[in-house]
Parts: sequence; C-alpha cells; structure tokens
Amino acid sequence: MGTKNSRHYTTEFKQDAVNYYHSSGKSMAKVAEELQVSQASINNWIQNAKKNEGTVSDRGAGNYASDEAKEIAQLKKELRDAQAAIDILKKAMSILND
Repeated sequence: MGTKNSRHYTTEFKQDAVNYYHSSGKSMAKVAEELQVSQASINNWIQNAKKNEGTVSDRGAGNYASDEAKEIAQLKKELRDAQAAIDILKKAMSILND
C-alpha cells in the first residue's frame, strides 16, 4: 500500500497546535487538516498537555521519564565509552612496554 510518513514535530509546534485547538473552537479533525498532521497526533498532544498542566512535554528518544533521567543515561554511556577507551590504551601501553 503506502509508506508511513514519519515526521518529527518540535515541542514548540506541538504546543502551538494544542493552543490553537483550544483557542479556535474548531474540531480536532479541522485543526489536524489545517495543520496537515494526523488527527491522532493532535489528540496525543492534547492528552499529553492535559497530563502536564497544559504544557506539551517531549521526552525525546528513549522515552525517559524526565530530562534528568535522559541526561543520566547519556552520562553513563559516556562514562562507559571513556572507560573502554582507557582500557584499550592500558592494553596498548602494556604491549609497547613489553
């Protein structure tokens, strides 16, 4: 059939879409049509905003519970990468010193 059109929308765009929906008095379908997004996307953003006191939250890739959790995961990955690099350098030094 067709290919799925996967587009990433900025948090600002999502928030503007939710604000527009609430202020326009238009149906969700009409707002989705005007903004050229799916009605399901508009609905998801509205539900997200309801859960977050009117603000659309964008957890980003990985679906972390918060920005702090995402940052911690990123820092842990960087630490693992740095430790691996140090281990490689230690092995290389021991080979050169032999």
